[in-house]
Amino acid sequence: MTLNLRQKQTECIARMLNLNQPINATGTANEEVYKILIYDKFCQNILSPLIHVKDLRKHGVTLYFLIDKDRKPVHDVPAVYFVQPNQSNVQRIVADASRSLYQSFHLNFSTSIPRPLLEDLASGTINSDSIQRISKVHDQYLEFVTLEDNLFSLAYKSCYVQLNDPSAGDREIEEIIEKVVNGLFCVLATLAVVPVIRCPRGGPAEMVASALDQKLRDHLLSKNNLFTEGGNFVSSFQRPVLCIFDRNFELPVAIQHDFRYRPLIHDVLGLKLNRLSVQGEKGGMRSYELDSSDSFWVANGALEFPEVAVEIETQLNKYKKDVDEVNKRTGGTHGAEFDGTDLIGNTKHLMSAVNSLPELTERKQVIDKHTNIATVLLGEIKERSLDSFAKKENDMMVRGGIERNELIGVLKGKGTKIDKLRFAIMYLISSETINQPEAEAVEAALRESEVDTAAFQYVKKIKSLNVSLASANSASRSNIVDWAEKLYGQSISAVTAGVKNLLSNDRQLALARTVEALIEGRQNPETDSYLSFDPRAPKSGSGASSGHLKGPFKEAIVFMIGGGNYVEYGSLQELAQNQQPPKHVIYGTTELLTGVDFVEQLTLLGQKMGLGNVASTSTQ
Repeated sequence: MTLNLRQKQTECIARMLNLNQPINATGTANEEVYKILIYDKFCQNILSPLIHVKDLRKHGVTLYFLIDKDRKPVHDVPAVYFVQPNQSNVQRIVADASRSLYQSFHLNFSTSIPRPLLEDLASGTINSDSIQRISKVHDQYLEFVTLEDNLFSLAYKSCYVQLNDPSAGDREIEEIIEKVVNGLFCVLATLAVVPVIRCPRGGPAEMVASALDQKLRDHLLSKNNLFTEGGNFVSSFQRPVLCIFDRNFELPVAIQHDFRYRPLIHDVLGLKLNRLSVQGEKGGMRSYELDSSDSFWVANGALEFPEVAVEIETQLNKYKKDVDEVNKRTGGTHGAEFDGTDLIGNTKHLMSAVNSLPELTERKQVIDKHTNIATVLLGEIKERSLDSFAKKENDMMVRGGIERNELIGVLKGKGTKIDKLRFAIMYLISSETINQPEAEAVEAALRESEVDTAAFQYVKKIKSLNVSLASANSASRSNIVDWAEKLYGQSISAVTAGVKNLLSNDRQLALARTVEALIEGRQNPETDSYLSFDPRAPKSGSGASSGHLKGPFKEAIVFMIGGGNYVEYGSLQELAQNQQPPKHVIYGTTELLTGVDFVEQLTLLGQKMGLGNVASTSTQ
């Protein structure tokens, strides 16, 4: 059984749109009912990558509205609500029911509705004498956004800042962890699997793993649990492994410039919910969708940008050749004498040409779309020297440093303020030790370009703290840890974690290397100390690891707390394909971040600690 999160979530949504009736082979309910769909902003984002307007029509949805918009009554039609379980949504539902806006109300909450809110809903509808309009209330466990078959996000904003905020108290940290655990529980409930959980010791990863293990254990004790179809205790080879990491495990990936097509489009053009808008050839903005229905995107997303440009050219030439072929076949033989056989042959060619037209038209649209996107990307690359940033950052990671003149040259050259800031932070992370005069020269160059140095100073402070930790003897080390944890909250884990957690020569990320070791279940010094949890097994000491938890595993779910990106996603998909036999890896994160987004979070953390020099950092 291959885990396909996109397919599973789409099936759940289709069932919900059909008033939670069983779905037949065509993907619709046996009895077609026309209905209205009401959603909030968060649930709109869940639906957006999965369901198009034509799909809504197929499921009998004739009108759809945001819950907070003023809506006119449609008395003889049922309404499907798909919203988050919060106070304002419950109040709005009660108000809608009391005004008898719709014939009946089918309420679907994106995750389990807390009892106090359920009581508010009940008392509100009883008091307004509208409880008979509420047909059903469902907990859907769909509080996550699936972007591709193997990619999901909890759409939880600024999680990294909140977890690493020096002023965050225990209660706030617990709330963040609870929110992440709830999102992961929804993913597992949708897939109907109870995984074996592995994570490094300490920090948010262990907190989430431990709390998720407990939530799954509690849920499995209930009679009607969501995982009954998964059967009882089965061997690890049939169950997936869930590997949980914290963003500080491998910081550079979130900051570096990457020159591959998918990460480049996300970083530079702001791909969001599989959509982006770029300047069209004839002026005006063009909006495009990039998802699994786009064969070019699927096949070439992991390639370097120059290879993509060549591939577009190749596809265009192939298209032109195929069009010429069709024209040749349907044009008849020039100057040939007419006879009946020629007419029959020509009719066949015409039929085949007519049949090939839709496919040719679609190919041309895809080629035009990617030509336009690549042209806009090329303009940005030239203007900002993005190829140079990507190459130099990669060289720095491999060599562990850069010549001072080259470093300052880049900071005074092309690129936006944030490009330069990202490069400067990559320099800090790639150097094994901080050269103080050099770091000051970098800071001066950044200030000269009017860049807020808060993020740079924040990483420098954390890095020097790690160096102090590494060099301190065990007696004084515990004092430093106490002091550091008071000052920096969670962020002590290992911002740099030595060069082994950076890019190696073969460009395999530390994350991919670690996941590979966890999937294979072989002894490995990097993962031997990792904690293991099995929610189906009787509870033994915290994270105790028995033989069956070690693998090997056919399938893995990799989750990054604090923000993920398309670089890691691509690296894990490549790893899965290169395994013999190929494995299946799903990648998820609290939110998908561009390098700019992540550096803005680092800047916020720096400012919270009183660092930095300029009020705000513009991306220009």
